[in-house]
Amino acid sequence: MDAEIYIGVVHKDPDSDYGVSFPEVPAIVTAGSTLEEAAAMAHEALSAHLQWMDDDGDPRPERRGLDWVKAHEDAEGAVAFLAVTAPPRPQRQVRINITIDPAVLDRVDRAASAQGTSRSGFLSAAALAAMKPPRRATKPHNKRTK
Repeated sequence: MDAEIYIGVVHKDPDSDYGVSFPEVPAIVTAGSTLEEAAAMAHEALSAHLQWMDDDGDPRPERRGLDWVKAHEDAEGAVAFLAVTAPPRPQRQVRINITIDPAVLDRVDRAASAQGTSRSGFLSAAALAAMKPPRRATKPHNKRTK
């Protein structure tokens, strides 16, 4: 499967940071003090937004390409365009049935809502975080001097 690319539009006024918006995904606007920081923030913002959409089962916005973005009114005055790779689409989801204490479920729902994600997305992220291998302590490297 080919990578999904969304085009970010970069604006810069003399006394401002580099602002990035995505005409194909109007909900996303971000910025950075350098072009490199703005590009990193654009990737982070796009990834988070599309993940939320995936978690909620919403379809991803249609990708229309550079020519469409350049002709869009939001591109007026752009100083640059960024090709930002979207995170891969999730695999088919599997419905499960679990038993959980109602007070814990209430806390899960509040935390998911505060993070802007679904209950399923929150529980999946928590499970993945819990399964990360522990960080191994590294021994300091001692060089012997002669």
